[in-house]
Amino acid sequence: MSEDYGNEKNFKVTIYDDSASDEITVGVFKEDKTRLTKGLKQRHIQMIALVGVIGTGLFLYSGGALQSAGPLGMLLAYLLVGTIVGFNQIAVAEVSAFMPTTGSTIRQLEHFIDPAFGFAFGYLQFWWAVIPSEFVAASVVVSYWSDLNPAIWLTIFIVLAILANSWSIRLYGEIEFFFACLKILLILGLILTGLIIDLGGVKGQPRLGFHYWKHPGVWAEFMKTGAAGRTIGFFSVMNGAVYSFGGLQTVALLAGETQNPRRNIPKAAKRILARVLTFYMLALFIVSLIVPYDNPDISNGSGNASGSPFVVAMKLAGIKVLPSIVNAMVLCSAWSAASGSLVQGSRILFSLAANNQAPKVFLRTNKRGLPWVGLIVTGLFLPLSYMSLSSSSSKVFGYLVNVTSSIILIQWILIASIHFKMNKALDIQGHSRHELPYHFKGGRYLGIISGIGSLLLLLIGGFTIFISWSTSQFVSAYVSIPLFLAFSLFWKLYKKTKWVEADKVDLKSLFLEIENNPEPEEVPLRGWHRLEFLWA
Repeated sequence: MSEDYGNEKNFKVTIYDDSASDEITVGVFKEDKTRLTKGLKQRHIQMIALVGVIGTGLFLYSGGALQSAGPLGMLLAYLLVGTIVGFNQIAVAEVSAFMPTTGSTIRQLEHFIDPAFGFAFGYLQFWWAVIPSEFVAASVVVSYWSDLNPAIWLTIFIVLAILANSWSIRLYGEIEFFFACLKILLILGLILTGLIIDLGGVKGQPRLGFHYWKHPGVWAEFMKTGAAGRTIGFFSVMNGAVYSFGGLQTVALLAGETQNPRRNIPKAAKRILARVLTFYMLALFIVSLIVPYDNPDISNGSGNASGSPFVVAMKLAGIKVLPSIVNAMVLCSAWSAASGSLVQGSRILFSLAANNQAPKVFLRTNKRGLPWVGLIVTGLFLPLSYMSLSSSSSKVFGYLVNVTSSIILIQWILIASIHFKMNKALDIQGHSRHELPYHFKGGRYLGIISGIGSLLLLLIGGFTIFISWSTSQFVSAYVSIPLFLAFSLFWKLYKKTKWVEADKVDLKSLFLEIENNPEPEEVPLRGWHRLEFLWA
């Protein structure tokens, strides 16, 4: 049935009464509620995001950041990017608690700004998801122990990932929760080991303290000498930091499959942000104390644990057992992130189909709410990982991977834009931010700051190209910008979409969904359950 709210200048809210359910489903939520299952708890979604963020970027490639910028430059670069993404997480929490749909940004762009933007970003994000860089990383990590052809390991990892994602979202959530727990234990173990090394707790090794901050120093020079080289080193690290933090927004990607999303999405967003920033900054600080930035081994290009700054520090201290343990955990991390790309790709296709921007066949799910058609199509792209085994193709593949950082920044900009438009619509239509399911004091302005910061990072992302020109590197650093604009223009001309004015944004259906489907109040934690914030 259909109910008309307001006059003709406003909009219509369509209410679907599904006889198989006691819930009343409002327009934009129909596909999520009738086809997907809410198999994820709050502990699942925050651990999925944790697995996506704390991975090879921290364990392996932090050595390259240390070598390029030095200890202080590396820490400041990661702190700056972490602050921008932190403000962006607040915007994610506020918007996704108000409109908790699978696909988050893709669906929200259509609702608040312009369907053409949702189309453009959806296909860019799908490209990001199907580039199987983490599968390649996993196969390379194995080379630390094995001389077998990497193609063998690639095949094994691909098959295991498909099996892990072929039953239900709940199974995937439990697997990711297990890997995230292992990862937390690894980070805590590395931090503790680093402290022991730094404080002279290893027999026969002197106390380091801040020795490496003095010799060779706190700043490294990159590409040039003097102040110019230190500045270039600092800014060059930011692109890698963006890539490292890119998985944080997955906390909202699966909102339509999350129990009580209006409460659990903001809680997960806050907790995962606090954990990531704490773990990242503390781990990077410890690395800066136990490895000199001029050690050639911390960026040896091997792709396995031999180039990890943690492993280099252990070797310098004469510790022989832990490097293999680190490599095993890095392997688990890489495979877990690779498996997550299947989930992301299938949900992106589901969201595009729900927006009528992809074939409706991608809305098909099995009896456990798994979008199996999207999963199959995403899986068809996994053999691209075999390109990395060819010296000529691997160069092309590397350029494709470089595009992901710019796509991440475009997403942060779009999230900030959605957040701004939501607040503007609330003001114009006479609503208060206090009516939102979740709002953060000062969040209106933090979202704007994150958008401006992300835009600046996007523009300077490939600045080193202008110092030492490379056409291919230039294209890989900036091609996502014209692609996004071209996709947007194509859909706008093809479908004649219109910009959604603030007074026309459909807020009533979102508030109606909150009214018709209230979430149960949270039960206060008592006794030992109060410690659940450590893992849940």
